[in-house]
Amino acid sequence: MSYSPPPFVAGLPPVRVNLYSDTQTKPTAAMKAAMLEAEVGDDQMGTDPTIRALCERMAELLGKPAAVFLPSGTMCNQIAILTHCRPGDEILAHETAHILTSEGGGAAALAGAQITGLRGPGGMFDLPTLQAAIRSKTRNAPPQTLMEVEQTANLGGGGVWPLATLDALAEFAHEKGMATHMDGARLTNATVAAGISPADMVAGYDSVWLDFTKGLGAPLGAVLCGSETFIGDAWRWKQRLGGAMRQGGVCAAACLYALDHNIERLAEDHANARALARGLAQIEGIIVEEPQTNLVFFDTTGTGLPAVELAARARAHGVLFSTMGVFRGRACTHLDVTSAQIDEAINVIRDVVATSN
Repeated sequence: MSYSPPPFVAGLPPVRVNLYSDTQTKPTAAMKAAMLEAEVGDDQMGTDPTIRALCERMAELLGKPAAVFLPSGTMCNQIAILTHCRPGDEILAHETAHILTSEGGGAAALAGAQITGLRGPGGMFDLPTLQAAIRSKTRNAPPQTLMEVEQTANLGGGGVWPLATLDALAEFAHEKGMATHMDGARLTNATVAAGISPADMVAGYDSVWLDFTKGLGAPLGAVLCGSETFIGDAWRWKQRLGGAMRQGGVCAAACLYALDHNIERLAEDHANARALARGLAQIEGIIVEEPQTNLVFFDTTGTGLPAVELAARARAHGVLFSTMGVFRGRACTHLDVTSAQIDEAINVIRDVVATSN
């Protein structure tokens, strides 16, 4: 992965269109009001009523018996790995999975587990690929204890794993004695795009979490769900890693607000992503991957500009996007990006490309 320029650099004009990531969303006035009005207690003692309400609601939404509130999605993934695995265990995941590419080697550093990356287009692998990765159970091979998927597949282009594939993978993994985990960073983007309920989409997975800091617009927070036993063990890891909070209901209130107001509107982000893709595809030299959700990946080879150079030039004109390879750019739509800003971004990138030739 190539280096993306930092969002804010001294001497540059303000960012007018922020397509860097949906993590750039800011809480609305109404969300902040809900946070200010939140009833709070002590999360570590289990007496914060707003956190408890959020966890109960998330458990119901995802069809799991229990849930725990955590500061971030990465902590959800790492705690799930620590709970499911022991040192020396092997995890099977896509080769571009967040747990493998973007969590600082956490699985190895914290759990002592190794991740084997499986190949497949769009950040997804199929059942035959998983079947081929299964090792014989001998003393020479690491125990294969966990199979992980990422919904949506970020580096794969924001694609949505089909429900039939998810179910088939989970069924096979369970037959082989493996636990299943779903990284649900953009799970609601997937459910909105596919028209499938969250509970149905995650039914085959022993643990799953939802991130509230991306398209749902909260300033922090994610909820990890699973069985009562799993969440009990996860709480111990939450304590060990410093994730236990005090009056965390202030933040949980933002997540509850997001559940009430920011899920259905994700369809607007997907529509804006399609509009952005259409506009970028009309710029000479840019090849666009058709988006399924709110992530738009595009190749800049034909422009003669590496993605990082195109990003830097666009940033000089107030448009910010990220890069994920020498010639691969990524633009992310979210609730702070309007359709008018999509048009502005297209015009800026078109002008930058035109003036570079």
